[in-house]
Amino acid sequence: MDFINIDHLVRGSIDMHMHPGPAAGPCRVDAIEAARQAQQAGMQAIVLKSHSYTAAAVAVIVNQLVPGIRVFGSVCLDFELGGLNFHALESAAMLGAKVVWMPTFSAINSINRMRALGLPLEGEGISLLDQAGKLVPEMQRILSTIKKHNMVLATGHISPREVFSLINEAQRIGIKKVVVTHPTDKEFAEELLSLDELQQLARMGAFIEFTLVGMLPNEFCHDPAQIAKIIKSIGPEHCIISTDLGQPQNPLPVEGMRLLIATMLHHGLSQAEVELMAKMNPAILLDLDKNSEIR
Repeated sequence: MDFINIDHLVRGSIDMHMHPGPAAGPCRVDAIEAARQAQQAGMQAIVLKSHSYTAAAVAVIVNQLVPGIRVFGSVCLDFELGGLNFHALESAAMLGAKVVWMPTFSAINSINRMRALGLPLEGEGISLLDQAGKLVPEMQRILSTIKKHNMVLATGHISPREVFSLINEAQRIGIKKVVVTHPTDKEFAEELLSLDELQQLARMGAFIEFTLVGMLPNEFCHDPAQIAKIIKSIGPEHCIISTDLGQPQNPLPVEGMRLLIATMLHHGLSQAEVELMAKMNPAILLDLDKNSEIR
């Protein structure tokens, strides 16, 4: 096997899904140090994510303190922010948040799974659909805000039925930047998208996100060879790779990105394909590549 310089591939990469502190529980690294480590590794950008507060204000401060890397905030529409709360979303957008996750731990498709993992969550969970199977009225203002501020729409932990209803409506009103989150992680969701559905969503223009956290031996032990096979069947041009790291028991996010890149190469993806998923596709989503357009 020819020598591959993993550090070279990490340079310019973008982690669109990390969980540094501050957080409600312990974290391996805080947002400032995570940004410093990413900058030292030559990464282009990171996206801060929190399930319990809007990370946009933190990103503003980190950008002032850590030059040489772009730090983006995000917002998760979970119970902690009022659920499908247009006001929280608009506030986050005004602070510069770039990514909007639909309900994650609070999703009706996820909440029981998260309780099984030990999270003390209350309530029945949030659904994007009413009893007739239509998007609930709150989604109209939420999607309009996402479009107005040119944000990335990420699906969170919602069900396949919700995913298709959401993306169909998003596309109808002109939202192009869509990410399907945790498509293979059964630990996070009651119902998962099938491979055929993932391929269909990719043809519709969505990017499918695969994260390291599910492959770790101390987490969910998903077979990375199988993940690589799924990526190849979808097409790396339709995928992104992120770490989903920051938890105290896991590698630091930058080391996670190195490990994820090396793992994908080990299981048959080419350097060009890895760079598509770790650099070019995330750059398109975050408007860092002005010469490219969403497919």
